[in-house]
Amino acid sequence: MTQDLDSKHRVGVYPGTFDPLTKGHLHIIQRASKMVDRLIIGVAGNVRKGPLFTIDERIDLVKTDIANMHDKYCEIEIRPFSNLLIDFASDVGASCIIRGLRAVSDFEFEFQMTGMNAKLNPDIETVFLMASDKWQFVSSSFVKEICSLGGDVSGVVTPNVESRMKAKFGLK
Repeated sequence: MTQDLDSKHRVGVYPGTFDPLTKGHLHIIQRASKMVDRLIIGVAGNVRKGPLFTIDERIDLVKTDIANMHDKYCEIEIRPFSNLLIDFASDVGASCIIRGLRAVSDFEFEFQMTGMNAKLNPDIETVFLMASDKWQFVSSSFVKEICSLGGDVSGVVTPNVESRMKAKFGLK
């Protein structure tokens, strides 16, 4: 069941693998939380991507790093999901799916996914938020690779995420 656009309780879903959560993700979460009354951060299981962190670890990372955002702008909830994104959004009563775009290369995939989601459920809109120029180059894949090779990722992830990544890679 989806919410009407004039509903006083607008629910948005910000989905992702968040493996790992980056400061770019946090910036999108902060901006998205100003647009809805309730923001659900959907942490995708997506084992096909070969995540570094388990789904429970990723949920914990998100919870820890958004702790100071709760109730600042809206209610924020974190939920795992492994079904179709559009079905997850419908199940939680969302009226919109929020997607972050870093570059033109992201747009083609997102455009196709938005079209398919609209076909599956035309009542749920997709909203694109452009990444700030400060975060456009940041991707979770790059962050994992840089950290695994002993590079400095402190500027693009929180200390919490950095220490957990270093532990995963056996680094100090």
